[in-house]
Amino acid sequence: MRSAIHATFGEPSQVLVLGDSAVPQPGPGEVRIRTILAPIHNHDLWTVRGQYGYKPELPAIGGSEAVGTVDALGDGVEGLAIGQRVMAASVHGTWAEYFIAPARMVIPVPAGIADEAAAQLVAMPLSALMLLEFLQARPGQWIVQNTANGAVGKTLAMLAGARGVPVLGLVRRDAGVDELKALGIDTVLSTAQPDWKARARALLGDTLAHAAVDSIGGQASTDLVSLLGDNGTLVSFGTMAGEPMQIPSGDLIFKQATVKGFWGSKVSREMSGDNKRRLVGELLQRAMSGELTLPVQATYDLADVAEATRASLLPGRRGKVLLRP
Repeated sequence: MRSAIHATFGEPSQVLVLGDSAVPQPGPGEVRIRTILAPIHNHDLWTVRGQYGYKPELPAIGGSEAVGTVDALGDGVEGLAIGQRVMAASVHGTWAEYFIAPARMVIPVPAGIADEAAAQLVAMPLSALMLLEFLQARPGQWIVQNTANGAVGKTLAMLAGARGVPVLGLVRRDAGVDELKALGIDTVLSTAQPDWKARARALLGDTLAHAAVDSIGGQASTDLVSLLGDNGTLVSFGTMAGEPMQIPSGDLIFKQATVKGFWGSKVSREMSGDNKRRLVGELLQRAMSGELTLPVQATYDLADVAEATRASLLPGRRGKVLLRP
């Protein structure tokens, strides 16, 4: 089968190539899925670089999420049928014509959801929804987040808004404000503007933010802590800057703030099946109602995986970059 393979760890655009792999066979409790579309996530790129929490054996096929049709059932699999359209995330090797997924992690796709949305409906949106619950914000309590124009940032704003939780998004380019407004996300500030902190405080009001989500690190962490109210929580979601978080001890002490880390994969593994089904059900409902939109920037053939990974890293992307086997 056609697959996007890397024999070494490194920059994805340099190490990923189109190759031939054996068609995988499902074991007990597994299904084989024929891929329709697979997204390129940031964590997929970090995995190819060898710098993520999961490090595959080489040579490896990239990708961790996809929409497709059930092609084969392993022993003991019930509730799924050959030809059924399904989606799966937190799996491996989806940048190929076929991949294997545990049956318990396969979700049937309702007819009202397009392939382009289904391909990216679980990993980032589920992380965003788990993060939203992790923050324990009640309706009316503010959340502040940087990299608001990323996949999780966009989704968090939409899902929080549907629950009555206001979100202030921070972006590093003025153009990012208009990009988010085009998606219906209006409460956004550009940190390129010199008065952005004063404007943020005016929006948040006297109590400031209940929680803040940091995906950058470095000085950005300082900025977020300054916008937290008393007993606020700062959550580290990523480290785009590649620098340690800078957190002033004064803000930490006098606000009695809490700093936590969040890794969606671990939270997902520890979550009960019933709770996960509840969250996935909410995602499906929000997607079908239009409260959650998942735009696509471009779709590339698997043979163009190197170009596709470069496109996924370009600033100002309007949506996900997808691969088609």
